[in-house]
Amino acid sequence: MQNVLILGTGSAGLTAAIYTARANLEPLVLEGLQPGGQLTTTTDVENFPGFPEGIMGPDLMDRMKKQAERFGARFKMALVEKADFSSQPYKVTTDDGTVYEAKTIIISTGASAKYLGLPSEQKLIGRGVTSCATCDGAFYRDVPVAVVGGGDTAMEEATFLTRFASKVYVIHRRDEFRASRIMADRVLNHEKIEVIWDTVVTEVLDVEKNEVTGLKLKNVKTGEESDLAVQALFMAIGHKPNTDPFQGQLEMDDVGYLKTTSTRTSVPGVFAAGDVQDPLYRQAITAAGSGCAAALEAERFLESAGHGA
Repeated sequence: MQNVLILGTGSAGLTAAIYTARANLEPLVLEGLQPGGQLTTTTDVENFPGFPEGIMGPDLMDRMKKQAERFGARFKMALVEKADFSSQPYKVTTDDGTVYEAKTIIISTGASAKYLGLPSEQKLIGRGVTSCATCDGAFYRDVPVAVVGGGDTAMEEATFLTRFASKVYVIHRRDEFRASRIMADRVLNHEKIEVIWDTVVTEVLDVEKNEVTGLKLKNVKTGEESDLAVQALFMAIGHKPNTDPFQGQLEMDDVGYLKTTSTRTSVPGVFAAGDVQDPLYRQAITAAGSGCAAALEAERFLESAGHGA
């Protein structure tokens, strides 16, 4: 029986592990499919406080894990397949059939950015292919970049990137945006942005370099193919919260993000932190903050319920 079971090891899960371990709650952390979360696919992280020279994403996650281990957090490689929150103790079943029981659960399984699925794209994630303009836009000053997407997120990303890039191409497979009118107008009227309609990316190029140097494009109406010289590709076609194991157990929005009050879910003693409940900010620092909050909420829940460590 665990006092605290933490699901996921991005900045939310690791921060929750640090705080609950320091509270002598001996948390068990299930690392999931991508230990360290999305930051392990990022090279330089320049916007996490405390690192004036920046830090590599994997290095930051490694430091956070070691900090949690120092205070007594335990880690196990396991992927959550299903959960039962119908009664205490709560139960989580992993891919190897093991059932873990816990008095409190902190869900920090994150959200996965949607990509095109091209082999050339997957190879260059973190080397010019990214899903976060706020995180990586500043690396591409005075060079051309591209954004794929047609919704509000794509409009926001493209507009944000004009602060840095010399040119921003928005590539959309249709002939009109699905974004709100005001967001679309900002893009259409911006002097630094050029929209390429009715077009898809068929290959990400890295000529003589292990980083993005351009894109192969195809017009879906005419079949015409062309090359576009850019130094980064920003994917803005949505995120999928990793909440499948909790379907029917917790309240979610239409997309699948967990609904929370602070970090409290619809089930007392089950908390959520990070991108799994945050479709808006999706930053390492905001995830860490919510991980801290979830840990404090879990500690208070255990105290109020009379559970000892």
